[in-house]
Amino acid sequence: MSRVVHVLRAGKLPYQRALKLQQTIATQLLQQAKHQTPSPYSNVLILTEHDPVYTIGIRTQGYDAKEESRLRALGADFVRTNRGGLITFHGPGQLVAYPILDLKHFQPSVRWYVCHLERTIIELCGRYGLRAQSTADTGVWIENRKICAMGIHASRYITTHGLALNCNIDLSWFRHIVPCGLVGKSVTSLAGELNQPELGVVGVTEAFLDCFRQSFECDLVPLDVERRMELMGVI
Repeated sequence: MSRVVHVLRAGKLPYQRALKLQQTIATQLLQQAKHQTPSPYSNVLILTEHDPVYTIGIRTQGYDAKEESRLRALGADFVRTNRGGLITFHGPGQLVAYPILDLKHFQPSVRWYVCHLERTIIELCGRYGLRAQSTADTGVWIENRKICAMGIHASRYITTHGLALNCNIDLSWFRHIVPCGLVGKSVTSLAGELNQPELGVVGVTEAFLDCFRQSFECDLVPLDVERRMELMGVI
């Protein structure tokens, strides 16, 4: 495989710091594309976990300042973003992946990209004996239960934001919102579906990376220590 994606295992990060990290890498990729110069940050897959935070995309209907205050009072942060989609929740026990990719190195199609993110998670669930699928609604589902939320942003085929896979996250946080604005649907987790409460982010990460590698037909290499320190230093 000739396409290389550098894996940055960022550990647990506050959402705002992760957002700044994405923006830093994406800006480098945009500059590289504009000036046709090499960038040390080409195609980076950020893996992280967040402290409790509700995030909302460009569709903000129903979530005004009063709703924001209500959710903050629960002990979570609240962040408005430029990703697609409505509101969702991130917290411990959820594997969050932010692929910062130049799609011109893959397929210059946002639809293609989203389909391959979905394929990654469907394959991952299959390895655990779960039959997952994509639907007309965003994300990946097991019947009418969402196991993985997705919300992306793309500028000149440079991607930011990504996906959030529920491993053994506390699902009670979702009861305070209508996840992704989908009335009548519920959320689930790998741990819940498999009745394995100990199945957390660490236990799922390697399988996720292998499924991502196969779906995107790329080589995954760890981001070297020097570049990792440089990137983490800016946030």
